Amino acid sequence: MPDLTIGKRRGLAQCSGDRGTLSLLALDHRNNLRKALRPEAPAEVGDGELTAFKREAVAALAGEATAVLLDPEFGAAQCIASGSLPGDRGLIVALERTGYGADPHARESRVLEGWAVSKIRRMGASAAKLLVYYHPAASTAAGIEELVRTVARECAREDLLLVLEPLSYNPDPASGPLSAEARQRVIIETARRLVGPGVDVLKAEFPAAADDESRWLAGCEELSAASRAPWILLSAAADFEVFLRQTETACRAGASGVAVGRAVWNEATRLAGPERAAFLTGPARRRMALVTSLCAERARPWSALYPAPEVDPRWFSSYE
Repeated sequence: MPDLTIGKRRGLAQCSGDRGTLSLLALDHRNNLRKALRPEAPAEVGDGELTAFKREAVAALAGEATAVLLDPEFGAAQCIASGSLPGDRGLIVALERTGYGADPHARESRVLEGWAVSKIRRMGASAAKLLVYYHPAASTAAGIEELVRTVARECAREDLLLVLEPLSYNPDPASGPLSAEARQRVIIETARRLVGPGVDVLKAEFPAAADDESRWLAGCEELSAASRAPWILLSAAADFEVFLRQTETACRAGASGVAVGRAVWNEATRLAGPERAAFLTGPARRRMALVTSLCAERARPWSALYPAPEVDPRWFSSYE
């Protein structure tokens, strides 16, 4: 991978711990959070309820993370304005509109209308995050690849760190969900295809079947070899104890950390008032601290892939 530019390097440092490892608190959920808050009637969850949960969770947990991932609609500006997000924590803001367009077997990812990389830079965030639904054989694959390249160019223009989060799916409506083996192949191939110039960190699904720990390490090592950028593991609503074991394996295989959401705070969505506050400041905070400690101890620092460059004294004259 080429050297990180100054702005991207600064953004990555803001999102990392002292050793250059990442432990991101993920709270960019929108429709999924509505479902978690009120499974029987997600449409009845108002915007204010989403924001209130995010503010409370960020205030309780951000201090144990190295950075926080939030959405632009209900989280990022609100957590800054309320003081819920500490000023010494990195901020990563999502670009995409929640969900996907088109057919479930030919998914299209979209940037949120009215939102842009330049606005993420202007608000003082450390990085942009782009989620895409991708399968190499899908009819929409070429369009997704072009979207990633376009966003990467925009981030390069703003000198803003880009975190890419690809999610796999089956484009064949006749065969049901991907098998564990097929899903692993897609995750690895996606890393090879999408992690190109301008994609600075890959936020990846676990590249092995959850119920076969004997294959976990090999899958993670294959992903490390396939990704040209540092990669971090997303929790994907896994049970916390399972996710903790996956984190240990991923870090041992070369991951640079994690982005964890529901595995840490999910139970809080079913609580309210003092009970929710007690869970977030108690068990959830301890979980976040444990994940961060594990990553700090065992993850591969991103500097292993992005060594410090020599800086010419006149670098600023060509900096655009």
